[in-house]
Amino acid sequence: MTMGNYISRLCMPKFLFKNHGDGDADEDESWHNVEFSSENVHLIATGEEWEEKMEEAKKDDKIVIVNFSASWCVPCRAIAPLYSELSEKHLSWMFLVVDVDVLSDLSSTWDIKATPTFFFLRGGQQFEKVIGANKEELQKKVAAVADSETPSQP
Repeated sequence: MTMGNYISRLCMPKFLFKNHGDGDADEDESWHNVEFSSENVHLIATGEEWEEKMEEAKKDDKIVIVNFSASWCVPCRAIAPLYSELSEKHLSWMFLVVDVDVLSDLSSTWDIKATPTFFFLRGGQQFEKVIGANKEELQKKVAAVADSETPSQP
């Protein structure tokens, strides 16, 4: 096991993730086969998965919130429970997690300079962004987006 894999395994937020491997994977590499405890948070591990989710969101006209994070990032782990909670409150939206170390090319494309970074997307285009584990700011942006979706009462 490399030192990077060892550190990643030590820092994996076990309270949020669960290993659901089929047992065939090499034990040292199984740490990345994880998912959030919420069913509405999707861990994106490949470029193909990213493309599939983006197409699904466009087709279904879903708002997407992408959490660019890293397994070793303490602030990422600190805000993860809130992210999971928000995903359960907004089931019509799509919540994605991209590990910047696993998908470094995608992270570069989105010009990620800090983790966590949250992008709000509609039709594949960014319309909001939160940099850092600022819980209040993330909640405020989510509430504003939710309010903008709610039809006004006459």
